Formats: sequence, C-alpha cells, structure tokens
Amino acid sequence: MLSLIVFWPAAAALALAVLPSRLPGKWFLRAWVAISAVDLALVIAVWVAYNPHGGFGFTENLRWIPSAGVGYHVGVDGLSLPLVALTSVLFLACAVYSLRETRRPRTYVCLFLGLETVCIGLFVALDLIVFFVFFDLSIVGMYFVIAGWGHGPAARAAALKFFLYTFVGSLALLLGFIGLYLAATPHTFDIVALIRANPLAGRGAYAGAVLAAIGVGLAIKTPTVPFHTWLPPAHTDAPATGSAILAGVLLKMGTYGFVRIAMPLLPDAWRRYALVFIIVGALSAVYGALVALAQPNLKRMIAYTSVNHMGYVILGVGAAGVLAGTDAQARSLAVTGAVTQMVSHGLITGALFLLSGTLWDRTGSYQIDAHSGLAGSAPAFAGLTALAAFASIGIPGFSGFVAEFQIFAGSLASQVAATTVAVLSIVITAGLFLRALQRMLVGPLRLPETVPAGTGFADLTVREAVAVVPLLAVSAVIGVAPRWLLDVIEPAARHLVGLVAR
Repeated sequence: MLSLIVFWPAAAALALAVLPSRLPGKWFLRAWVAISAVDLALVIAVWVAYNPHGGFGFTENLRWIPSAGVGYHVGVDGLSLPLVALTSVLFLACAVYSLRETRRPRTYVCLFLGLETVCIGLFVALDLIVFFVFFDLSIVGMYFVIAGWGHGPAARAAALKFFLYTFVGSLALLLGFIGLYLAATPHTFDIVALIRANPLAGRGAYAGAVLAAIGVGLAIKTPTVPFHTWLPPAHTDAPATGSAILAGVLLKMGTYGFVRIAMPLLPDAWRRYALVFIIVGALSAVYGALVALAQPNLKRMIAYTSVNHMGYVILGVGAAGVLAGTDAQARSLAVTGAVTQMVSHGLITGALFLLSGTLWDRTGSYQIDAHSGLAGSAPAFAGLTALAAFASIGIPGFSGFVAEFQIFAGSLASQVAATTVAVLSIVITAGLFLRALQRMLVGPLRLPETVPAGTGFADLTVREAVAVVPLLAVSAVIGVAPRWLLDVIEPAARHLVGLVAR
C-alpha cells in the first residue's frame, strides 16, 4: 500500500508526459487534481487502518543494494503518518489552486507530481540511503519549480542559491549517514536495525562528529539560524504553489530528520549536545520574528515567520534530550508538540502563501505599504487572510495553539530561560501580522501604481477559496478537537523519548 501511495503520482506523471502535446492544458491540470485526490484517499485509508500502538505499520522491505547494506525499506508510524497526510493535503490544495495555470501546464503538472512522490517517499523511508535519495531529489524538483515558474529573472538566481545551499547540506547529511554505517556491525543503512544496535553508544567524539554532520544537513533544510539565508529569496521569487510546498512540506524534511534519525540513532550524542539545539531553537524563534517584523514584502515576512516557527520545533526536540530536571512525560509532550507544530505550520503557512499568490495575481506586488483597503472590495480574501494570520500567531481554536502549548509546557520543565525567550517571540509575531493586516486590509482602497486605474481588487474565486479554506478548516479541527491527531503522535513520541533516554 505504501509503495502505491509513494509512486502513484510519479507513475501518473509519466503517463501524462507521453500524451500528445496538442491536448488542452486544462486536461493536465484537472488530471493533477484527480491524481492527488486518489493519493489522499489512499492515505486516509492507511490512517484509518493504522494501529498507533503497533510501532511501524504497512512496512515493506526489499533488497536493493545488498552488498552495501541498502534496502528499499518503508513504513509509517505516529511521527511520519501525520506528515504523509499533510503532504497529500497540500499537494491537492496546490492542484486546485493551479487550475488556471497557463505556462507550460503539462511540464508544471508532471514536475509537481514527481515532487509529491519524492516528499511522501522521504517521510516513509526506513533506510538512510532511501531517505537521502528522496532528500536530494526534492532539491532538484524545487529548483525547477522556482526557476521555471518563479517571478522574473530573479527567480533563477534564487533557485540557484537554494540548490547550492541545500545541496551542501545534503552532502553533510550523507557524510553523517556513512559515519553511522561504518560504526554498525554488520554494516547497514537500515534505520530500524541501527536503532536496535545503537552503534555509536559510548563513542564520544566520533558520535559528536556524526551528529554534527547530520545536524548541519538537517538544519540547512529546516532552516535554522544561521543556515536560513537561502529561504527568503527562494520564497519571494517562487510561485505561490512552490512556496506553499517549500514551506509546508520541504522544510519539514529537516525537522522530521531530527526525530526520525538524529534522536533515535544517536541518543548519547543527542543528550550530550541537547543544549546546542535548545539555544539554536530559541535563537531562531526570536530572530525569525524580529527580522519578519522589518520586512516590507509580505512574502518575505511570511518566510521569516517560518524560521520562527521551525525554531519552536527545534526547541521542543532539543528539550526532549535533557534528562535532568524533567521527566518522561514532559519530554514526550515536547516531542508531541514538535510534530504537531510541523503539521500546523504546513497547513497555516501553506494557506498564507496561496493567499499571497492571489495578491500577486491581482496586483503584481507583495509590498505591504502598496496596498490598503482590500477588505472593502475583497471581503473573502481579507477574512481568510486574517484567519490565517491569527492561526499563525497561535490563538486558541487553531492547531498552532495546541502545538505551541505542548512545546512550551514540555520545554519549560528543564529550560526556563530558553522557553521564556521563545514565548516572547509570539508577541513579536502577533505585532507583525497585526500591523500587516491593518495596513493592507483597512482604510481607503490603494493598489500599486502598476495596476490600471479603476481596475479594483477582485475577491477570491471559487478555485482559490476551495484551495485555501480546507487548509484552515483542518487547522481549526485540530485546534478544537485534536485527539484524532494526538492519539497517533503520542505513542510514537513516548517511544522516541524512551530511545533517547537509553
């Protein structure tokens, strides 16, 4: 079943690629919606059948490169299944949003379908090399999305910076994986076997070096301070759908790597250097909020809030490695909050980037001060933008509150200072979103000079609303009734905390 979920989009992309080019572009776009809907239905079936207390489910383990200890090993648990579901939901939302795309629609659709396979494949990978292959392919796919469908010539420079920066991170990650492989007896890249063997227990400096390589590779992808500089230009110049997938899914590859690989495979080193990750997490949360506050460009502002929100995740997983002054329940709560935050951020920030794409389609500008009074002529756009902004702040009733509350409650037990600093960044985030809403939505209507006089600002179309509303609706469902999600995450979080405490 998992292999079908993973490779169905790529197989469909190959089928679409060989169809006659004379077919109307809208056929390919509609096919993308149908293909992604089928994949989401399969994920829902797996979710319903999955037993949260049974460890890895739906596993498949085939020989691939046996002489090198590499196998095609996939499976899901409470850490990965929510991210697989998030990926399917976001790609379907982007498919619906893209129904009016006119620039090389067949290539566009095939590229996104291939990217969907890559993203889901990474989250189900239980072999380090399989994980690395999908990790690297995601860089290639997003490079072409930004360069091919971004905003003007600057998009190519942003795509190149994104590719080179994150490719260096993937090389560091590969070095760390090889270090784990060499330490294991017998040599293997299988994640389950490495968790069981714990090959770097008591290896001191060697384990620290392996954790540093893996940590840098994942931190660049997340990204955390100071490895975040590729993110703002990539988001600013990417198309709306590219930004939604980049923020909603690709950034989670880094944070997911910490809970899937760094923590369970390097428990001794994780405990020893947990304070480093805690400091990086708190610093990223505050820095991301402060720099976002200074941005005149809406899309860059949202991009920097991603650095802020991913800082919360790193704070939570770092706190889970501190045994002194805390207990297993607090550490489990921090991990549960971190995974919930990954899902929450993907939904909310994905919606924000799609809404910013609507702004670009209408006016060709992301400048906050170039717009005002949009609520009068586009009440649906204004209302959904305000809802998404408040959800991003973390107000009760949305998933962000549930996630951040768990992270801070779990981290406060042992890390009072770092948690306090991170909590204060929420005030900054609230200020920057409220200021942007006040400037753009209220007052007399003002649009950029590039918009012809008398054109106005059209409200959301049905297509745009159908893409955005479900993302915010799922966030609200998690915020009001989160048990269906937490019941899946919590058993896996408790197991992970037990592995770290070995």
